[in-house]
Amino acid sequence: MKVVIIGGGVAGLTLGLLLQKNNIEVVVNEKLQEMTARGHAFLMHIDGWSILSELNENTHTKLPGQEIGTFSLNRQDGRPIKKQKLNLWRCIRRKDLIDFLTELLPTTFLKTGRAFSHFIYDNGKVVAAQFQNGDIEYGDVFVGADGSNSAVREAILGSVNFTPIEVKEVVGLCQNEKLSASYHNIFTKYQSDSRGVSFGMIPVSEKDFVWFMQYSVAEADCNAGCTADELKAFCEYQLADFPPVVSELLSTNDFGTSYIWNTRDFGLLDTFHQGNVVLMGDAAHLALPFTSAGTTNAILDAKMLTEKLLSTNTVEEAFQQYYDARKEEIEKHIYLGREMKDIFLHPDKTDSDKMIIPLISKRVSADVNTNKEIQVQYFTDPICSTCWVVQPLLRKLKLEYGEYFQIDYRMGGLLPSWDDYQRGPISKPSDVAPHWEEVCMIHGIPLDGDIWLEDPLPSSYPPSIAFKAAQMQDADLAILFLRRIKEMLFLEKKNIVDMAYLEKAAFDVGLDSARFIQDYEKKAQEAFRDDLLLAQQMEVGVFPTLIFKNKDEQQIISKGYQEYEYLEDIIRQLVPDAQKKKINHDPIYLFSCFSTMTNKEFSFLSDKPMDETDTTLLDLYEKGFIDKYESKNGIIWKSKLADY
Repeated sequence: MKVVIIGGGVAGLTLGLLLQKNNIEVVVNEKLQEMTARGHAFLMHIDGWSILSELNENTHTKLPGQEIGTFSLNRQDGRPIKKQKLNLWRCIRRKDLIDFLTELLPTTFLKTGRAFSHFIYDNGKVVAAQFQNGDIEYGDVFVGADGSNSAVREAILGSVNFTPIEVKEVVGLCQNEKLSASYHNIFTKYQSDSRGVSFGMIPVSEKDFVWFMQYSVAEADCNAGCTADELKAFCEYQLADFPPVVSELLSTNDFGTSYIWNTRDFGLLDTFHQGNVVLMGDAAHLALPFTSAGTTNAILDAKMLTEKLLSTNTVEEAFQQYYDARKEEIEKHIYLGREMKDIFLHPDKTDSDKMIIPLISKRVSADVNTNKEIQVQYFTDPICSTCWVVQPLLRKLKLEYGEYFQIDYRMGGLLPSWDDYQRGPISKPSDVAPHWEEVCMIHGIPLDGDIWLEDPLPSSYPPSIAFKAAQMQDADLAILFLRRIKEMLFLEKKNIVDMAYLEKAAFDVGLDSARFIQDYEKKAQEAFRDDLLLAQQMEVGVFPTLIFKNKDEQQIISKGYQEYEYLEDIIRQLVPDAQKKKINHDPIYLFSCFSTMTNKEFSFLSDKPMDETDTTLLDLYEKGFIDKYESKNGIIWKSKLADY
């Protein structure tokens, strides 16, 4: 089989490399005489660049680009709207990526100066591609990877209905060492709250930034043929009320190399192929640039198309399976781009909480069933040592019986303040230190009581309110947040009353830390008061308290620390036919479920004795799968695989 690829951009070159790697004859045809690339840079998710890394596994060529770890969305006056951790995104100069791909592809597989003209048919089947310079390339399969204005798409499927151009984008690339230290690894965007204009800046190397200005053509416009001075004046006028960092970056830009991009899209096609000709990348599907998904999708197309060509009996079958595999994700991106355009054009009609960050890959909760047979109200507190040592029990219960119950986390308010506080033998901070040391010895889970001697917490209310702020944003991430602040307190001796620690924990688990602070200061205070009132109504005086209730309103309450068998028995009483699910004891699997574990937790979940647990965890550490934090009374192991 010989595959003729029309278009030598990212999509075409990636497909060519994947096919060549699998010993399929391929020719990539590019219309430009030189393999230069218009367009400055783009963002790419690990879904895309992991495929490029596979292509590069046997060479010493370094994958280009800069990893981007933070997205910061702000109003034009600098007020933060959202600040969120990015998981595995990279900003890459287009030229660098084209150079990277062409270096990997043998020169005999690449033909330049070939602009597509038409196909040559024999008995209704395409047998060759004719190019405008007179060249003819024969083959068995033909791939249109020639971009949004695809001549191949026009040849096989006719015209598409592009949406009107309502937003344009000015794009530039400049070097600014002064800003690189402050904005390293951060995608920063400023959005007007009254008109359709925004400015974004992304580091593409240690010194270079790619920047863009999006603007509504209904409010202002600049012709594509304008001079560099006219373009500069237009940008400076539109961004006059934006923060000083914007003008600072633009002062180092050469507007002679900047350009205006007309943004548009078209709806999902009914098919990506006709006969033995198939489309990929922007030729097959085009979303608005708000999604930052175009390049990643092109590379995923190449991977999927290669897999289907290798695994199916006929070309037609391969093309249909390729379309079926890609259409749902592609359609989501098309509609997401349109939704984001509408928000951009009407910023005054959109609440800040509803602003969309497309670069965040939303996790799908494993606990998606909201109608489970048992509902559990869990009253807890971030500084409660017993709530910390029951973690192995609750994690195991989730793995074995998680399909039967759902937990509603509530804050109980263990420590309002130390004024007139008396709970058992504890009446002052120094009383907590020996208590924690005792709990550590009894349960084998590390706690460091020295914080109560060195930097005692005045109250458990601030971290409790912080949990409610996290919960308002994302219930699943809130559980990770609660776990993280407990680790900070019990092992790292961090005073989690400090907002700096709370904000960092929110950011680290993937919450929008800007919204987290806003909710903490307002809405979360009221939500915490509601929890306290509910705890009072339920007469909760011990932590943890778990109230189990089935659909028949049968209720069982568990107070304080209980053995695992006791919790199992509650499940069986409320759901007599409940079946225990067998736990996969593979260490990698367990660390994919829970990104941090103590030795006791791993031992309990994997059903291994402690000496075997210690050996296994050390082996994983030495192989680079996990990292560790050593506290005075024990270690917590942190997965390098888990993605918050």
